[in-house]
Amino acid sequence: MKIIVTGRDGQVARSLAALSSETIEFVTLGRPELDVTKPETLRRAIAELAPAALVNAGAYTAVDKAESDQEAAFAVNRDGAGNVAAATAEAGIPIVHISTDYVFSGTKSVPYDETDAVEPQGVYGHSKLAGERAVAAANPAHVILRTAWVYSPFGANFVKTMLRVGKERDVLRVVADQHGTPTYAPDIAAGIAAVLARVAAEPEGADWRGIFHMVAAGETSWAGFAEAIFAESARRGGPSARVEPITTADYPTPARRPANSRLATAKFQRTFDHTLPAWRDGLSRCMDALLAE
Repeated sequence: MKIIVTGRDGQVARSLAALSSETIEFVTLGRPELDVTKPETLRRAIAELAPAALVNAGAYTAVDKAESDQEAAFAVNRDGAGNVAAATAEAGIPIVHISTDYVFSGTKSVPYDETDAVEPQGVYGHSKLAGERAVAAANPAHVILRTAWVYSPFGANFVKTMLRVGKERDVLRVVADQHGTPTYAPDIAAGIAAVLARVAAEPEGADWRGIFHMVAAGETSWAGFAEAIFAESARRGGPSARVEPITTADYPTPARRPANSRLATAKFQRTFDHTLPAWRDGLSRCMDALLAE
């Protein structure tokens, strides 16, 4: 089974590529040969590769930059997602689309489920929500997976930033009043593989279609995440620093971050018979990969 994955250099795409085997091949593509803003490149790739499905893992993810670069964010996250969905619909194949916790306001006191009202607080969240809607409108055979706080041994992410800055400073001030679930990209990839297996086994099924929340088990704050990173790093002889908890008000950014990014995953677990590991387990594996030497 061959699967096209957009966003070739991203954390999820690279994690999916690592899962390729004799039974499933993830073909990761990116610009210029595949550009989601250019529908002809999508149609050509699908025609040449004849995939069983497509995973849209590419996105404009510069959350703060999006506030002053709205046109570019919507071009990729809304229009590009719609182009991908339309191309897959034309080919008669399903699409798995990756979305985000930023579609919510973050004001709820408990984890968000799929039926909760959406209320993005910034351009990035609005563009991703528009992308969800474009995908659903263009291809009925869609799975939209909302995830959050993604990290991995590659690319730019919070774990790598903490380790880099931890080499330079003894104390780091990190926001403690935003809560969510750090989710390891290889675990996201394994979850996507479970989705694709279900879709392949029951291509005409109805209950696998729609929106699902897929994050690791457990929760923490950004400060708690940083503390865990340095604890794991210290155990492996890597950089360490003391974390000083601060509030969101102490660290203003152009884009508002959700105070509550926690996502309830029961629907995903029930539908696809798959549960992502605890976030601390993913972090341990990531640190093994980063600090193996």
